[in-house]
Amino acid sequence: MFEFLASGGILMIPIFLCGVFATYIIVERWIYFSSIEKRDVELMKNLDMALTKHDYQSAESYCAVGDTPLSSVLKSAVLNRKLREADMREIVQTELDTSISLFEGMLPYLSPIATVATLLGLLGTVMGNIHAFNTLAAGGAVETPPALAGAISEALVTTAAGLCVAIPVFIFSSYLNSRVEKNISSMEKFVTNMLLRLTGRIL
Repeated sequence: MFEFLASGGILMIPIFLCGVFATYIIVERWIYFSSIEKRDVELMKNLDMALTKHDYQSAESYCAVGDTPLSSVLKSAVLNRKLREADMREIVQTELDTSISLFEGMLPYLSPIATVATLLGLLGTVMGNIHAFNTLAAGGAVETPPALAGAISEALVTTAAGLCVAIPVFIFSSYLNSRVEKNISSMEKFVTNMLLRLTGRIL
């Protein structure tokens, strides 16, 4: 396997690094979402009980220990509940806009990584073909079959490696971005509900 990968030439190194960096981002975001989603379920349950009892001190405590984007937004709502509704909504919206970026983390890098891996693979193909043509020009395919085979192998292996990195990265990027949208939608829905409760529009 190592010899097969090594046959791709020097461009296999940046392609490999693209794969490692993308894997780190994917695993980190996967763990992050699993963690905050579990904590948010518990937070929403506790807040619902606290607000039903108008126990705002407990609500503040739940938000303080939540340590999620949702808990930060809800904490700002609870802390500023005595302000005018327009002012409170403005403060909460500012906190909401800031917290949304926390969901993405380094996800925006995945798409460029996939593109770069693909382009590196194509560059390897071009370089391998150039090497093959140079080999033909220098001695002919009959006289130098090992060198010609190595050049062709380099062209194919780098392309395959680039696609093997890019395709999974594109898939996981799409999936994780859908989880970002899901979390944002859920957060906005719960924040709206909480604002209505804090302003006395619903019980």
